[in-house]
Amino acid sequence: MKNNSFAASAVLGLSIGLGIVIAGFFLASALYKVRAAERYVTVKGFSERDVDADLAIWPVTFKETDNDLLKLQRKIDTNRKEIREFLLKEGFSEEDISESPVSITDFQTQAYIQDREKLPYRYLAQATLMLRSSNVPLVKQVMEKSGELVSKGIVLVTEEYGQRAEFIFTGLSAIKPEMVALATKDARRAAEQFAKDSGSKVGAIRKAHQGLFSIEDRDRYSPDRKQVRVVTTVEYFLEK
Repeated sequence: MKNNSFAASAVLGLSIGLGIVIAGFFLASALYKVRAAERYVTVKGFSERDVDADLAIWPVTFKETDNDLLKLQRKIDTNRKEIREFLLKEGFSEEDISESPVSITDFQTQAYIQDREKLPYRYLAQATLMLRSSNVPLVKQVMEKSGELVSKGIVLVTEEYGQRAEFIFTGLSAIKPEMVALATKDARRAAEQFAKDSGSKVGAIRKAHQGLFSIEDRDRYSPDRKQVRVVTTVEYFLEK
């Protein structure tokens, strides 16, 4: 009886031990697979393209001074007419031109100004005609002719903040897919180089992040030429 009990205990112990060994084997195998799956590399891909601006916004701003408001208003009306006729003559349409409200400063009401009675004028007016056109080359050409307005006695404002011409590229959506694809290919090349150096192979994508697109002037002298850039970050699994 005791021998049977001992034999049963031995068999049970052997079974338990064998079960632990088998379980340990599968657990080790599973951990190995998990760790193998955790082997990945993070790389960045870059894509860049030069494009032409397809929209130009030119604020044609001028200033006038006088001591009489009515005379000042007449000067403003005359200047507006001259500028509008100039733009229409150069090939733009009425739809391309809009006017902004006149800004008038009365120096007699400015407390910070001393000896106001010595000022040569009391009122300073500033007004803008806004030109908005998709014909960027024509806008650039006409801007170079703006001296014709100056020769007519119109004082143009060009260097103040917000008074410079702006050139915009609006066609990003059309080139986005191709640029993202190129950036992803660039990232893949970087991953393959890393895998080659480390004796691995590039597997599937683990995670990908598309960076923001940036559109900047190519240089300070060519605001109508833009550089579009995008950087993507991709994680690839590495295989043995």
